[in-house]
Amino acid sequence: MSEEVQSTGLADAARNHLAAELNRLRQRRDRLEVEVKNDRGMIGDHGDAAEAIQRADELVVLSDRINELDRRLRTDPSRVDESEVLPSGTEVTLRFPDGEVVTMHVISIVEETPDGREAETLTARSPLGQALAGHQPGDTVTYSTPQGTNQVQLLAVKLPT
Repeated sequence: MSEEVQSTGLADAARNHLAAELNRLRQRRDRLEVEVKNDRGMIGDHGDAAEAIQRADELVVLSDRINELDRRLRTDPSRVDESEVLPSGTEVTLRFPDGEVVTMHVISIVEETPDGREAETLTARSPLGQALAGHQPGDTVTYSTPQGTNQVQLLAVKLPT
């Protein structure tokens, strides 16, 4: 497992959390693969068939998540083009359309979110995080949300030291 958890620029705690989740998901996938294999050729009622389909679907979802976690653990986020994202550790102060001013801490992955600070944390690859990249204090930044287009005014940017 140490090979999978080599340093990638992620905070140690976040990397360890990802590695533990990856290990749990791989164990679950191995159990599901056996169940799915046993489902083949099974004769049963519609309920049994539905459960078999559900297990096969879960296996696909698990495999996708395993691939994503594996990629995160093996990819060095420092290789990302800096013009595309704000560096992890950046603090941005934003004014939202309702006038609320919020200072947010930029992280590279959700697992780096400090407990109890979820509302003040912004992932660099989120729609807002990506939209802020390359902007200066005083800029009005437009970004997309599931509810539609939104705007914020960038009041301050404090890059990590």
